Amino acid sequence: MSEQRAYVYLAITMALFGSAFTSSKVIVGEMPHGVAAALRFGGAAVVLVVMLLLRPATGSFAWRDLVRAGSVGLIGVFAYNILFFWAISLAPAVDGSVIVPVLSPVLTTFFFLLTGREAATSRRITGLTVGVAGAVVFFAGIGTTGFTGARLLGDVLYLGCAACWAAYSITSKKVLAGMDPLRATTYASGVGALGLVVIGVPQFPDTDWAAVSTTSWANLVFLAVGPTALAYLFYYRALKAVSPVTATVTMFAVPVFGTVFSVAFLGETFTVVQLVGAVVTIAGALLAVTQKEKVEGVRSGVAA
Repeated sequence: MSEQRAYVYLAITMALFGSAFTSSKVIVGEMPHGVAAALRFGGAAVVLVVMLLLRPATGSFAWRDLVRAGSVGLIGVFAYNILFFWAISLAPAVDGSVIVPVLSPVLTTFFFLLTGREAATSRRITGLTVGVAGAVVFFAGIGTTGFTGARLLGDVLYLGCAACWAAYSITSKKVLAGMDPLRATTYASGVGALGLVVIGVPQFPDTDWAAVSTTSWANLVFLAVGPTALAYLFYYRALKAVSPVTATVTMFAVPVFGTVFSVAFLGETFTVVQLVGAVVTIAGALLAVTQKEKVEGVRSGVAA
């Protein structure tokens, strides 16, 4: 796959990820966060299994592949979404749409720089710095009335999400070195979904199913198919061609998409300061990713 196509996959993925914060906020308003997580990824796992069965050319089943990809899924699907749905039940969607995508590439880059597996080019560092600065400006312009205890806890949980996604991106590169992206995504999502279902099932009896609106169900279906099944698959396909650092740096675009959806569907405000921060964030992301990879080992998958 060419890098240009990989960036198209990443752009679609980031738009879908941005929409996930808004849709998830709607859902957790009507059902426990554990139930929401289980239904989202349980549905996504079904979609991915069907896609895999309809496209058997992706390889044959092997327990070793299931264990490898499933272990990664416990990080990027199970742990991430336990924290994510808990966080979004406490804090605004716009907080998560800034905190998670900004810190994920920072943590990923920091890991690769420490281990010497990513070239610390001036362009990479400058782009990363500009992106973080733009996100800080963006976050400062949210215009809320201040932090409550619940919101602060939610934002701390969002930090945990960022760490999980960084680890997921790093470890997934090695898994993809010997497995088709669709099969790897299906195994990772399936194992992660199984863990979420185990956690969520005890909360099912306490859910007021009659109170769950048609809008929430529609958002749940959208989450399962778009920001989960398709987005995770596109992200894995992009990781075949670019490094984990490049893939996570493009997450700087998520705050822009997340805010647009929050304004349109949740009625959250969008300030001039946020607009400035969004522009700076995009500029930093573009600066950081529009360069050739310097470390071939990362690209081939031996770095993770």
